[in-house]
Amino acid sequence: MSFSLAEARFLIDRALGLARRGWASLRTRGWRATWARTKAQFHRVPAERRAELYLPAPRPFAPFAVPRSPTPRASIVIPVYNQFAHTHTCLLALAEHPPQAACEIIVVDDGSSDETESALPRIAGLRYHRRGGNGGFIAACNDGASIAHGDYLVFLNNDTVPQPGWLDALLRTFDEHPRAGLVGAQLLYPDGRLQEAGSLVRNDGSTENLGRFLSPQDPRFAHVREVDYCTGAAIAVRRDLFARLGGFDTRYAPAYFEDTDLGFAVRDAGHSVLYQPAARVVHAEGATSGTDTSKGVKRYQVRNLQIFVERWRQRLQAQPSHQMPAERAIAHLHRRQILIVDAMTPTPDQDSGSLRMFNLMRLLGEEGAHVVFLPADDNHAGRHTEALQQVGVEAWYAPFTGGAPAWVRRHGTRFDTVMLSRHYVAREFLPLLRKYAPQAKLVFDTVDLHYLRETRGAELAGDAKLLRDAQATRKRELDIVARTDATLVVSETERSLLAQDAPGAEVELLSNVHRAAGPGLPFGERRDLVFVGGFRHPPNVDAVSWFVEEVFPLVRARLPAVVFHCIGSHAPESILALGRREGVIVHGHVPDIVSFMDGARIGLAPLRYGAGVKGKVNLSMAHGQPVVATPCAVEGMHLRDDHDVLVAGSAQAFADAVVRLYGDETLWQTLSRNGLDNIARHFSADAAREVVRRVFFNGRP
Repeated sequence: MSFSLAEARFLIDRALGLARRGWASLRTRGWRATWARTKAQFHRVPAERRAELYLPAPRPFAPFAVPRSPTPRASIVIPVYNQFAHTHTCLLALAEHPPQAACEIIVVDDGSSDETESALPRIAGLRYHRRGGNGGFIAACNDGASIAHGDYLVFLNNDTVPQPGWLDALLRTFDEHPRAGLVGAQLLYPDGRLQEAGSLVRNDGSTENLGRFLSPQDPRFAHVREVDYCTGAAIAVRRDLFARLGGFDTRYAPAYFEDTDLGFAVRDAGHSVLYQPAARVVHAEGATSGTDTSKGVKRYQVRNLQIFVERWRQRLQAQPSHQMPAERAIAHLHRRQILIVDAMTPTPDQDSGSLRMFNLMRLLGEEGAHVVFLPADDNHAGRHTEALQQVGVEAWYAPFTGGAPAWVRRHGTRFDTVMLSRHYVAREFLPLLRKYAPQAKLVFDTVDLHYLRETRGAELAGDAKLLRDAQATRKRELDIVARTDATLVVSETERSLLAQDAPGAEVELLSNVHRAAGPGLPFGERRDLVFVGGFRHPPNVDAVSWFVEEVFPLVRARLPAVVFHCIGSHAPESILALGRREGVIVHGHVPDIVSFMDGARIGLAPLRYGAGVKGKVNLSMAHGQPVVATPCAVEGMHLRDDHDVLVAGSAQAFADAVVRLYGDETLWQTLSRNGLDNIARHFSADAAREVVRRVFFNGRP
């Protein structure tokens, strides 16, 4: 096989470039960091851990159409200078998988001499803008921004292939993270390896692309997180903020470090810079400017580093040095590193304990912590793991963990606080954490006091064996309370119990955390009754059985048209059988229960035993849905009968309360209004904030 001079020149240039960058790295980073970067460069990611990519099929140019809205939410600005083949592929990707969001696409031609000028005006929907002369990347981007109409500017290199859903993921980040000023995409190599998961700036101004050459599925790089800046190959920024900051700073013209500078300016203005892994973009790195910093436009990278250092010299003093590994260094953006370990990944659409855990992790993130979640079952829980990643949680799972002992040994020293949820999880992990995370404050989250719930269930059943089992649980649970630094309970009843059973223990009350959804539909447009609760929880099985068998016939005798909707995952056969009764519908798991919360007239909590605070009651009240409950169900929830809730213990009294509330609009409106107020005062994020700061941040605001 022949070997051309061009191929030889390529290999020589690559070798010289690698040697030059290696020597520069040795001078600035030291040999340890340089060796780590070298290993990463030649690391081979297995095919199954690479991203599955969409790439348009190569074809000759022929006119086509791209999406265009007269009222765009986003303006995609693509600066180009020659390289028409790349531009063609990029625009084909946008045409073949158009975003759901309203957008416009602006191509700024920076004086191309190839077919760019003749071909692009033939693309329907494209806004083609040709500059008078070649001014470089910064000038082209700023020109495009000046003629954009969208609320968000999205700067996209022409040597990219945006993957389906990329733009919608970028824009969704601004909705879900209100402090976000700039959001960057996950950049991938054409072979599916990770190119960049945001970037880090060292105290000498030099930069590092996080996750380079690794798997895009690696938990360290698969979650939304705050970074120093994102490479300008695919970023979104609020248009008004971009204008207020003066656009890309022209002192870096024609290119390089303008994106680093913008990231610092956005943070300096009080906004966050976020990396969004769900916005995947393939980037042919170096396709337009090469990689050799000694020639061409790439040489400005060296010059502009000094300009950047001069401008941000004071801010750079707080940046990490090269002696700190990148995984630790990026944590400088967070006040605390917090690890949470639970039996499995929370499923907030299926049970109230999961909803509390999910909202707690989100609250910790809002307070400035970096939250890491480790499920004891080591599983990736599909959309539930991804939901955690989207609120900024670093969620781990196999095979990346390598097993719990190895993971804790490797990561233990990262954490300021570790929270262990449930006594049986804490029992397994405590020895590991005491050895490998001796610096961490250990918090035991009871979820609910299991021994209290089990004791009540045993007493209701009159079962001596169950009572003995409850006593064994009590011994194990109190042992964990004694061996940890602080214990969380969800109700005042449980805190009072631990004051007797574990005197001297630091016990804090951190109840359910809900976000009020609003009043929902008015009384006249609502109908029927609803129960929500997962059936892995034995009290829920007993509650629904009791209601359907003993209460509902009394209700139907007076309200013959009313229907009881039973919603909950993992329903056993005994519950499914109840669905064959007249007026009873057993739905099982419902992914989105908003229509039931906003549309059913009454929420039911017919629990006869249990412990903790009942999320089903909180959930209904957060949607303005009044609740009929048993005394057990409202324990520790700051509720008053006939004021925020109706409380009844016997079957007859429960049926009477349901019938009364179903027909009394004035009472219904009173309970609805007061229930929403109860959520705001006792079960909102603001209500939990003081305890969270005291337990997880050592009291610091």
